[in-house]
Amino acid sequence: MRILIVGAGIAGPTLAYWLLQAGHEPTLVERAPELRRGGYLVDFWGAGFDVAERMGIVPELRRRGYAFTEGRAVGPDGRRIGSVKTSAIMGAVEKYVSIARTDLAAVIYTALQDRVDLLLDDTVARLEQDEHEVRVVFASGGERTFDLVIGADGLHSRVRRLAFGPDAGAEKYLGIVIAAYESRGYGFRDDLVALMYAEVGFQAVRVSLREDRTMFVLSVRHDGPLPPDDPAAQQALLRDRLAGAGWEVPAMLAEMSRADTFYFDAASQIRLPSWSRGRVGLVGDAAACPSFLAGQGSALAMVESYVLAAELCRSNDHRAAFARYHEMLAPLIRSKQDAAMSLGTAFAPKNRRQLFVRNAAMRMMGLPKVADLVMGRSFRDAIELPEPAAA
Repeated sequence: MRILIVGAGIAGPTLAYWLLQAGHEPTLVERAPELRRGGYLVDFWGAGFDVAERMGIVPELRRRGYAFTEGRAVGPDGRRIGSVKTSAIMGAVEKYVSIARTDLAAVIYTALQDRVDLLLDDTVARLEQDEHEVRVVFASGGERTFDLVIGADGLHSRVRRLAFGPDAGAEKYLGIVIAAYESRGYGFRDDLVALMYAEVGFQAVRVSLREDRTMFVLSVRHDGPLPPDDPAAQQALLRDRLAGAGWEVPAMLAEMSRADTFYFDAASQIRLPSWSRGRVGLVGDAAACPSFLAGQGSALAMVESYVLAAELCRSNDHRAAFARYHEMLAPLIRSKQDAAMSLGTAFAPKNRRQLFVRNAAMRMMGLPKVADLVMGRSFRDAIELPEPAAA
């Protein structure tokens, strides 16, 4: 089948890879003029890691990624409040790596080996479908027909709005905004340790990267209207909300003005009763964004893409394939979304009581077996992957 995939992040190229394996003809379209840069580090594990192994990309993920040993909560003076060791949750950590989201996307795209038509600086403007095909009108003015269209275009999916209606799957905003950026030459380094500092209303994370680079991730409570899609306005909001904060936060805010990349978005979820309409389907954050707080969106996107490709391979009936895809994954995704709803306390405590609970939990994580008891289950996905798609 001729299948248009809208979005060349993580879900889109993963889906394209497995559709190629099954003998389909995928086309990728990406509204950005180039493959994206910036974003944040993702902790990559679970069934998504199994998909990456089946793609043969794990060695490159390890080369580009990091094997962080500890997440350490600190106080205003930088002293340890508590910490959790990666090994306490993941055991031998052989199926775990932390990697920049854009590096993960780049490795997946490279695995396509230029076998897929990629349309950059364009997106879908209109979709018209009947029993046999989907007519696509692109923003650039071009028109083409496809057997299926898959929206892999993220939290703010245009395909979802076009196919499901503007109000379908409206974002469930969790009251927190996320910013991530990198700079070179920051004065403090703690290799292979993620340092986390929280006050009421926010958490600041610092991670040392290779080549004297540092990544900063800020999660901030924000109940008002979101700033426009303008880095200056977004950074102004962060400076205003974090004015007077302790630890290294003033220095971290100063780094924003010379950051190479800057990412900003809301922590939101998408919950839909179905991930398809006719010949149009959704995958990744477009279908069921679990939010940044879930910590597993990229891995889940790869799982969704893998399963969707496998189901399309099993059947010539796209309706049956879409239905099985949703039936297989919806319970898992919903459980991740439900779990994420309670994690705002860790990422941005609302009040002093939540801050106390967050810090007390971090102290307890250092006790034998406590980290595995509290968090270990979330690192083991309750799903058995189907056999891979094959022509």
